[in-house]
Amino acid sequence: MKESHEVLREAAERVGVKLLASELRVSTALVYKWCEEAVSDDPDASGTRNPLDRLLQIFQVTRDLGVVTWMCERAGGFFVHNPSDASRDIGQDLLQSTRQLVQGFSGLLNEVSESVADDGSITPDEAARIRATWESLKTTAESFVVAGERGIYTKKKTK
Repeated sequence: MKESHEVLREAAERVGVKLLASELRVSTALVYKWCEEAVSDDPDASGTRNPLDRLLQIFQVTRDLGVVTWMCERAGGFFVHNPSDASRDIGQDLLQSTRQLVQGFSGLLNEVSESVADDGSITPDEAARIRATWESLKTTAESFVVAGERGIYTKKKTK
């Protein structure tokens, strides 16, 4: 996994440090400092307080996934939790995950049906509820697929 200063440096190099600094209304020297490796024993050293580290700190303090979700949405995507790397009871976990996925699709279809049933159209408020249900379902489905890809639902052979 890349460090924040590496990610920031690569992004800055793509557009140019001068342009990035100008758009953020900060000095190029500050942008260069953000792109330096942090000195672990000095929290005030350059590189330790770049915007990515600050965003991470906001999440760590608040534990509010809304911060991460907001950033993902602004980048044109959505946030999905990584599933745990191991399954305690593969049969039970697979069954529970499958139920969550089916319930999520059911919830989406229910929202759409209720929205259209009364007047044959979907109002902006109804669309917002459908969107919220869809976002939840995407997260559930992606977590399910990733768990399968990681082999979490594969029974370990006993010797």
